[in-house]
Amino acid sequence: MIKVLVVEDSPVIQDLLVYTINSDPSLIVVGTAKDGEEAIKMVDEVRPDVITMDIHMPKMDGITTTRKIMETIPTPIVIVSSTFINGEVSRTFHAMEAGALAILHRPPGIGHPDFHATSVELINTIKLMSEIKVVRRWPRYQKLSDGKTLRSTLTDITFQEKKIEKGAYQIIAIGASTGGPVVLQTILSGLGKEFPVPILIVQHIAKGFLQGFTEWLSLSCELPIHVAAHRELLTPGNVYVAPDGFHMGVDSSKRLILSKDEPEYSLRPAVSFLFRSVANIYGPNSIGVLLTGMGKDGAKELKTMKDSGAVTIAQNAETSVVHGMPGEAVLLDAATYILPPEKIITTLKMLTNNHDYKL
Repeated sequence: MIKVLVVEDSPVIQDLLVYTINSDPSLIVVGTAKDGEEAIKMVDEVRPDVITMDIHMPKMDGITTTRKIMETIPTPIVIVSSTFINGEVSRTFHAMEAGALAILHRPPGIGHPDFHATSVELINTIKLMSEIKVVRRWPRYQKLSDGKTLRSTLTDITFQEKKIEKGAYQIIAIGASTGGPVVLQTILSGLGKEFPVPILIVQHIAKGFLQGFTEWLSLSCELPIHVAAHRELLTPGNVYVAPDGFHMGVDSSKRLILSKDEPEYSLRPAVSFLFRSVANIYGPNSIGVLLTGMGKDGAKELKTMKDSGAVTIAQNAETSVVHGMPGEAVLLDAATYILPPEKIITTLKMLTNNHDYKL
């Protein structure tokens, strides 16, 4: 039985969430909280397997509450949002920076035609998130006893000996799922405004959150970030994110294509579609990156990219929230390099440098 704590200040919505979650025999709501302060106490008392978290609450909002929980009693947290306003949606992604694993819209009223679909999505997400072993988030700027700031230790990259010519890499394709938004934020913000090639991204995300996601990324990234449009011409140094419900790829004229083809791995957009398309058009002039996420989407196709001559990168297990997708790629020998996000930034900069050099 998966124990769930519901954190929601509205009694009506709280009752709806409790009803929805308890409708599945493998889930049980073990407590409710109407604000962040109460939630922190409840987490210590009932030790839930998963928390559903509201953002707008009295006393302490969901972002601060998420941060404090992840710093004290790390627990998988799913943000359940009631807003579709883009500015507000983008704010909810700050909760992912604080450690939340997923963001969903709350189910509408029981009589609403979308109630069943949104309820199933909530239940399935809670089940999936309960399997993730989250780790403690240390407070920002925490000092060690000797006064030094905590830093992660990263090993140097051991590059294969390879001659890289000026302009050899013309496109980067990135796929991500659970845990991906924060890693993408880290990578994109680290590339700088002079980055010379276009970047295409498929991020698995709940319907309705994409525009807010791109707005949130834009707050910390100097590169222009767009929701992709069909037949759009790729521009160097721009980031294109696959829209809701469409596969994204490229055609022989180096323009974006959006497709309503059948879902792959039960997903649309799928990373697999993007990687396969880029391998077919750009081959050895491309770079593929597969980040944290559940399942196998993109793993086999990252191997396709590698076999076509592309440089391929899988996020390492230590920094992945879920090592499913990149882990599958590693098992298939699909990754040229297995790296943490900071080293992915370094590698992408080196590979797209305007000067000839050897790795």
